[in-house]
Amino acid sequence: MSKSKFNIKDMTLIAMFTALSAVGAFIKIPTPVIPFTLQIVFTCLAGLILGKNKGGLSVALYVLLGLFGLPIFTKGGGFQYIFETTFGYLIGFAVGAYVTGAIAHAKENPSLKRLICASMVNLVIVYTLGCIYGYFILNYVNHVEYGVKAILGAFVGPFIIPDLIQSIFTACFSKKLLPILEKQFQLVY
Repeated sequence: MSKSKFNIKDMTLIAMFTALSAVGAFIKIPTPVIPFTLQIVFTCLAGLILGKNKGGLSVALYVLLGLFGLPIFTKGGGFQYIFETTFGYLIGFAVGAYVTGAIAHAKENPSLKRLICASMVNLVIVYTLGCIYGYFILNYVNHVEYGVKAILGAFVGPFIIPDLIQSIFTACFSKKLLPILEKQFQLVY
C-alpha cells in the first residue's frame, strides 16, 4: 500500500482554503469606483499559510470545482467560464498561491518582509495572467479591439489600490497567524 502525500489534517486545510477562496468571490466591498472581492486575500493566504504545494492545490481545486459547474465564481461557474475575460485572474490565483507559498517558506519562520514580498509577487502574477488572458479573450475571441493601455486601465487601474492594501494586510495577518497554526497543526511545508 502506497503512502499518501497528504494526511487528513492536510486535506482538511486544503479543503478549508478551497472553501475560503469560493467565499472570497462573494464578499464584495463597495467603493466609489468599483466593488472588489476578497479573493486576493484568501488565495494569497492559502500560499502564505499552507505553502506552495498545499496552497496552490487548494486554489487549483477551487478553479476546477467552478469549471465543473459549481457556481462559485463571481459570475457563476461551468466550463464556459474559460471564455470570460476575467478567467485569467482565476488562473493567476492558483499560480500565485503556489509561488507565494514557495517564496514565503523558502526559509523557516518567514519574516514580515518576506511575507509582504511574497504577497506582492502574488499580485504581480494575478494581474499579469489576468491582463494577458483578458487581452486574448477580448481581441481574439470577442474580436473587440483592446490595446495594452486599455487593458491595464480596465484590469488593473480600478483594483490596484485595494489589492495592494489587501495584500499587505494578508502578509501582516499571516505573520501573526503562522506561529499559532504551526504550533496547533504542526504545519510542514
